[in-house]
Amino acid sequence: MFLLAGNVAASAPEWDGSALGFTPPEKGLFGDMLGVRPMLEDNGFYFNLGYLNQIAYNNSGGYNPDHHTAYIDQVALTFQQDLEALTGIPDAKIEGNIVNRNHDDSLTTRRLQDTRMGINDLAQESSGSGSITRLGWLTFSRSFDDQRLHWRIGMMNKVQDFDQIIPCDFQLLSQCGGKSANSLTWYNWNIHYWGTTLQYKLTSELTLKGGVMEQNASATSRRQAWNTSSKGTRGFLLPVELEMKTHFNELPGIYNLGILFTNAPQQDLYAGKSQETGADDPQGYRQHHRTWFLYSGFNQQLTRHQDDATRGLSTSWSLGLGDQRTNPLHVATAVSLRYSGLLNARPKDWLGLGFSWIKMSNSYRHNQETLNQLQGVDDYSNPLYQPLAGHSVNAELYYRIHATSWLQLQPGLQYWHRPGGVKETQDAWVTGLKTVVTF
Repeated sequence: MFLLAGNVAASAPEWDGSALGFTPPEKGLFGDMLGVRPMLEDNGFYFNLGYLNQIAYNNSGGYNPDHHTAYIDQVALTFQQDLEALTGIPDAKIEGNIVNRNHDDSLTTRRLQDTRMGINDLAQESSGSGSITRLGWLTFSRSFDDQRLHWRIGMMNKVQDFDQIIPCDFQLLSQCGGKSANSLTWYNWNIHYWGTTLQYKLTSELTLKGGVMEQNASATSRRQAWNTSSKGTRGFLLPVELEMKTHFNELPGIYNLGILFTNAPQQDLYAGKSQETGADDPQGYRQHHRTWFLYSGFNQQLTRHQDDATRGLSTSWSLGLGDQRTNPLHVATAVSLRYSGLLNARPKDWLGLGFSWIKMSNSYRHNQETLNQLQGVDDYSNPLYQPLAGHSVNAELYYRIHATSWLQLQPGLQYWHRPGGVKETQDAWVTGLKTVVTF
């Protein structure tokens, strides 16, 4: 039934990431929309309109074991206007994204993690930023040098260019895509910021990416949802990434290595000592005028179905490493296995299993220890006590049912060990359900 990687035919096929989770769009619920969609596409306008909801229920454990069913949803419109036919500019496009999120009901903050701590993972990866409609991005792009150089400029988001080697199919945030968002200096999906990027194909497989973007700490605020101003910018982000799309044993894989610098002032997580008295000072935070974040990962197909190259087993790994002086998430890494079309009767279903490990910053922990000493508390049950963050391990198992071309249902089971990295918090079991509708 299946062929191991080493037994596939010798000639490498064209790179196709379908078995890695990058499946092409299918016919939506509204089909051709009475001829409207084909008419728009004939004029270079393409769009995808989708609905997503994520439900999470705490079966047991967590900071608050009282049962709760948390529900969030969003509607996302992503569009592209091809300008090449109108202007003659190679690959010229205007691209945009608008996201409406609702409910803002996060099981993580309500039940799973200690409310005195900042979150380090989410049971519903799309929760956050409140119930709001936002502009995710609006950019102009074009190519040069026979499509080897690609340029983009405008109000953009990192997901347009960087760290896109692993799909966001799990409901657990630490298993959703790469780890570059853990830098906490740029944002995923529905947050925009001004910038410009370049991608250059060094070879047919290897692409070098770079850019300059504003580092705007107020980009997540409600007033910035549609704001075109750069007010609040504190500095610049300078991402550099190498991405390789290749084949090993004739099976597709994608790999990356990136680093993100910023010159925006970042507050040190540890208060340190007072320069005047030499005593521990909870107000004595230093600022650093630059910081960095390293990220890397791969996504590789391992086996394939003898009759369908888009079916088979794949594995992925991702890593994020932050400056622990300023980033509470010092190390985050995740590994996963995905199987596309495990059953012949269900060739478009997916099975996924993933594990993630998150290590909190030593500076962050040291600061919590100092605050507890100054408060004179050492009892975890005391409301004034600052929990000490260490490491956490989370896992998820899901099965995605491809019900129709426009409907996907994905039940899942999550396990949280030391939620938030706090050893006093009970391990938790979470049941999830993710629903995707494409219009």
